[in-house]
Amino acid sequence: MNEKVVKAIQDEYPDDFAWCYGCGRLNEKGHHFRTAWLGEKTITIFTPESEHMALPGFVYGGITASLIDCHGTGSAALALHRKNGHEPGDQIDPPRFVTASLHVDFIKPTPHGVSLKAIGTVQEIHPKKWKIETEVYAEETLCARGEVIAVAMPSTFLKK
Repeated sequence: MNEKVVKAIQDEYPDDFAWCYGCGRLNEKGHHFRTAWLGEKTITIFTPESEHMALPGFVYGGITASLIDCHGTGSAALALHRKNGHEPGDQIDPPRFVTASLHVDFIKPTPHGVSLKAIGTVQEIHPKKWKIETEVYAEETLCARGEVIAVAMPSTFLKK
C-alpha cells in the first residue's frame, strides 16, 4: 500500500467537533480515522488493533462499517470544502456532516493484521446532501462496499 493520508479533513475540524469515536482526533479511545483526497477520490487508511477482532485472523464487521461511515462524512466534508474553494490546510473551518444513511455489503472476510484502505467516490445530490460510495480493501482484496448519504450537520448539534 503506497498511499498515505497527509492532509486529512479531520485535522481541520474545530475542537468542539473533534470528538467522534470514529474520526475525532481528540477522542483518546477513538479510531482516529483520517480522510484525504486521492486524486478525485478520497482515501482513509486504518490498521485494526487486536481489540477489533471478530475471531482470530479476522476484523469485526462493525469496525468496517464504522470506517465506511466516517470515511463517508469526511469525504462529504472534503467535497463541500473544495466546492467552496478550499482545501485542507487553508486555515478555514471545513463543513461538518452527519450520516443520514449507511449501507454496507460485506464481500469477503476482512483479514486482521493488515491495514485497511477505504477508497471513496463522492457525488453531490443536493447542496447539503452528498452520496459517497466506498470500497474497503485489505491489501488488494476487496472486503466491503458501502454507501453513505451524508448531510450537513444541523445547527441543533451546536452547543448554545
